[in-house]
Amino acid sequence: MLQSRLAFIGGGNMAEAILGGLLACGYPLSQCVVTEPLQARCEFLHSKYPGLQVLSGPQANILAVNGSESSSHTASLVDAGSVHINPTAASDMFPPAEVVILAVKPQVLRGVVSDLGETLHQRQPLVISIAAGIETSAIARFMAEGASSSLSTSSAIASTGPETKAPVTVQAQDLPPVIRVMPNTPALVNEGATGLYATPDTTPSQRKVAESLLGAVSKQVSWVNQESLIDTVTGISGSGPAYFFLMMEAMEDAAVKLGMDRETAKELTIQTCLGAAKMAQSSDDDLKTLRVKVTSPQGTTDAAIKTFEKGGFRELVAESVKAADSRSKSLAVELCGPSIGKDSKL
Repeated sequence: MLQSRLAFIGGGNMAEAILGGLLACGYPLSQCVVTEPLQARCEFLHSKYPGLQVLSGPQANILAVNGSESSSHTASLVDAGSVHINPTAASDMFPPAEVVILAVKPQVLRGVVSDLGETLHQRQPLVISIAAGIETSAIARFMAEGASSSLSTSSAIASTGPETKAPVTVQAQDLPPVIRVMPNTPALVNEGATGLYATPDTTPSQRKVAESLLGAVSKQVSWVNQESLIDTVTGISGSGPAYFFLMMEAMEDAAVKLGMDRETAKELTIQTCLGAAKMAQSSDDDLKTLRVKVTSPQGTTDAAIKTFEKGGFRELVAESVKAADSRSKSLAVELCGPSIGKDSKL
């Protein structure tokens, strides 16, 4: 596995799942740094991963991406209260990040990325976002806003003449590439399914890095060539685990109504779901053929399938997946405004 220097911006469950999967595959702990604003979560990460660089505080994200060239530099930030650092970390000197993983909630992504704008513009790491619903064009806009604001301020401060300096505008081609990913919660047990979309400026080697990182917790890693299909990924695999939980819940309840104790019903339901999934994975048959093979005409399964079909099962599934797809799109508009499109000017 490629061993790039990683900065996780946000230390929540999904970030920890990716981190844990990488470490289980032999990824060096010394190549990872995590930022996390919640003290309780920092303490948890400290205790679970001794030696992991965990940062918090106002300048934590910038330090994680920029790196620290000396112990004295890190100490000065700590003394000023700008950064709080894991006291058991292996080193308080570390290089700049080569890959930045944005693992914060969509609602706060704009502020986080804008604050990092100048640093990302200067360092040019690969940026990977796992924030649901936020398009790559919006992430680029946030980076440009932050970088342009910082550079304009620096230019104004440096100016000695009476003339007013024109605002500095960072162009799209000057920003680092972005890969947007949609993992799902089974990644927490190393059984994830992940969809990825890369901006056109992403290199083949950077795509390989993203595949390696997400592959540590995902049994299926699939690229889509249109960003809108990430919303469809959300509708199938991103939200999909809940669909199966609902189906299993309904099966368990049905068995209980027929007289079975709940624990037995749960055990049989879960194993049936797991067994069917493994059969589908290992068989050369398509899903329809597998269904037909276990559906004897006029038998018990046939009776159940006909009841599903009569109740509009397929239509209900299609409507549900479409609803999740649509909600993913509407979330993007609510959080970021209308899409500016890949060819739009920043």
